[in-house]
Amino acid sequence: MAARRRIALLGSTGSIGRQTLDVVESFPDRFCIVALSCSRSADAIVAQARRHRPRLVAVADPDAAARARAALADTDIEVATGPEGLARCATLPEADVVVAAAAGVAGLPAVWEAVQAGKRVALANKEALVVAGHLISAQARRSGAELVPVDSEHSALFQCLLGQDRGAVRRVVLTASGGAFRDCGEQELAHVTPERALAHPTWRMGPKVTVDSATLMNKGLELMEARWLFGLTPEQLDVVLHPESIVHGLVEFADGSVMAQLARPDMRLPIQFALSYPERLPRPEPAVDLAAVGALHFEPLSPERWPCLALAREAMARGGAAPAVLNAADEVAVEWFLAGQVAFTQIPRIVEAALRECEAGPGASIEDLLAADRSVRERLQRDRERWS
Repeated sequence: MAARRRIALLGSTGSIGRQTLDVVESFPDRFCIVALSCSRSADAIVAQARRHRPRLVAVADPDAAARARAALADTDIEVATGPEGLARCATLPEADVVVAAAAGVAGLPAVWEAVQAGKRVALANKEALVVAGHLISAQARRSGAELVPVDSEHSALFQCLLGQDRGAVRRVVLTASGGAFRDCGEQELAHVTPERALAHPTWRMGPKVTVDSATLMNKGLELMEARWLFGLTPEQLDVVLHPESIVHGLVEFADGSVMAQLARPDMRLPIQFALSYPERLPRPEPAVDLAAVGALHFEPLSPERWPCLALAREAMARGGAAPAVLNAADEVAVEWFLAGQVAFTQIPRIVEAALRECEAGPGASIEDLLAADRSVRERLQRDRERWS
């Protein structure tokens, strides 16, 4: 019997974090939790800690950390706080795998710490590679860290590329569901509500990524992530619309053959593979029944209909801190939309204005990239009335 793989789970109270714990509980003889972290959900992480008994819990918010510490006072679980606490979770010596599931650019520093420590990082935080992929990929080569993707699309590409000559790859193709508004016209989009945006037809995800799915910004971010995960050029990256969400990624090779990965739309599948790789552990759920599905549909994506995808490609081509500018502006715009402060159709306009007007330097360090992120957020807040 193989030894249990020890997991440090960053962002344990979010959607990916909770589903990761589902996978761990399905294989108690193969996985165990040694560290948990969250931003401020004290009650939720206390319940998780009592169930999984990690050595360390980290809560970024000091007040929430104090509540968690008091609630776990009758245990031997250590509760840490602040950036130092999150860094300890990311670098815990006994952790075999660090699952990076903390959402947004706030999860970048911990990913950087884990990569510097040479960890296997099961990467669900796409913003880390979007903002700092050029730095993280280089650091991973130096430290020996291993990046294993958790996103369903990148897991699909990862699986298709196993054992393949990377020099023979012509291009890779990510699939996009199209989100909640894939069949809506421009006039209807101007009046959609946050509630409708969060009603994704296929996936169960957090609010920010669900809105990004509706604008297709998530697919633009995933293109940038794929570039650094697999050492590709922007010209080798493509996206097609695939409403069924059965085919998650395709790899086209130099001889014209194409390999695809198919699975039911369930995030627990790529999470499980990232934790168990190179093994494949059995699940009781049936595989895709193609006869029952009946047909799979694929459509090209128009840049005019999906402007966020075009903006992401522009930021990727510019490089440096431009992806950090794009990501920060998108996070702010989505936050405003979810709060009912701007229209859905204003999201790409806000992002485009930031790319045109905010300075994007070379992004030579993590500190420079985080400074660019802060600068964009501050500028948008100063110009808030512009978008009212």
